[in-house]
Amino acid sequence: MDPDFDPITEAHRRWVEHGWTDAADGMALVTSITRVQAIFQQRIDGLLKPFDLTFARYEILQLLSFSRTGSLPMGAIGRRLQVHPTSVTSAIDRLERQGFVVREDHPTDRRAKLATLTEEGRAVVKQATAVLNEEVFSDPGVDADAVSSLVSLLGDIR
Repeated sequence: MDPDFDPITEAHRRWVEHGWTDAADGMALVTSITRVQAIFQQRIDGLLKPFDLTFARYEILQLLSFSRTGSLPMGAIGRRLQVHPTSVTSAIDRLERQGFVVREDHPTDRRAKLATLTEEGRAVVKQATAVLNEEVFSDPGVDADAVSSLVSLLGDIR
């Protein structure tokens, strides 16, 4: 395969060629983000596999570790991570089976449940974070100025 060939650039050219000029840049953007997400996901999945974590479960553990008490209401987890409540419930179910979190009754809201980080969960998220910091987060593949710009631009979409 030609190392100079970029399939997204080629797709953009084809979009324009087919008369979809107004959509070509957006297609290239979405396709680029989707591809980059897959690249990061593959790297992260490989690094988290020894901890028996997915990135979604890692994010929950990290969020709980950042909380003052190590506990958060399930609804707050979904809002803070921008994920559907069903996804939070599924992830908490798995984390609970792994012994990384426990569900507890909310002290003031009978309808709510708290997810609380266990000591084992605290230890595993600390170890996983060290690996991710070293292998992914400290060098995502672009310079610091680009990182700042990308975070800002993608924030507009999120």
